[in-house]
Amino acid sequence: MTPRISFEFFPPQSLEASFRLWDTVRLLAPLKPTFCSVTYGAGGTTRKLTHEAVTAIGKQFDLIVAAHLTCVDATREETLEIANAYADAGVTQIVALRGDAPKGAERFTPHPDGFASSVELVEALAATGRFTLRVGCYPEPHPDSADTAADVAFLKRKVQAGASSAISQFFFEPETFLRFRDACVAAGIEAPILPGILPIENWNGVKKFAARCGQAVPEWLDVRFGETSAQDHEKLAVDLCTDLCRTLLAEGVQDLHFYTLNRPTLSRDVCAALGVTEAVEQLAATA
Repeated sequence: MTPRISFEFFPPQSLEASFRLWDTVRLLAPLKPTFCSVTYGAGGTTRKLTHEAVTAIGKQFDLIVAAHLTCVDATREETLEIANAYADAGVTQIVALRGDAPKGAERFTPHPDGFASSVELVEALAATGRFTLRVGCYPEPHPDSADTAADVAFLKRKVQAGASSAISQFFFEPETFLRFRDACVAAGIEAPILPGILPIENWNGVKKFAARCGQAVPEWLDVRFGETSAQDHEKLAVDLCTDLCRTLLAEGVQDLHFYTLNRPTLSRDVCAALGVTEAVEQLAATA
């Protein structure tokens, strides 16, 4: 089965990064993603840049774009103003997140007049009637969560508040996602859960990021990259990511959400290996 795909980008903070973003979108847009998302910087530091990137990508590439929106360092009024500005610009999909702690802070602390959680944010956005809402979820326990059961319960609250789908944090082994998906189904969560797929551009960097997110790194994966020469890491990354995706598809997953990190080559190559490129070309030929 050929999957439906989507991509995550992040907004540029320099001229060089801007060129990289547009090159990334230009390379991946022909794969006809169902949507693309654009992140905030850490602590919500790129609100304006996110808004600019979201609107520009939608207009220039004719893509459905979902804007990330967080609760960090903003009042309820300010957050809803940002959301309504998106809707006024024709952007009606939002990925509603609590957000990470601002730089220098150890934990997320709600603004005194802001939303205390992603549940509150989803409720307020849903009440406007202007948005399709996606949320995040965590196949391995969130650093602020007691365990996976707590994460499943919190995801259910977000869906009940108005979220129509969820995008997972990245993971290394398919079983991690599949166990979480099954737990969500058992809890009565009917909203689609899209697995977050991270092609491994830099193994050491990914390990550090996983540690900050509280994710376990499989020993076998560390061994594979350690035994593989540096010039073959890219091929290994594509092969491992393709195998991960194929296992998910065989287990009934229909959508894959790629974290591109604004480096599109690996995501493109994995999509090609999964038959996405061929499917798009066949569709174009019959149009």
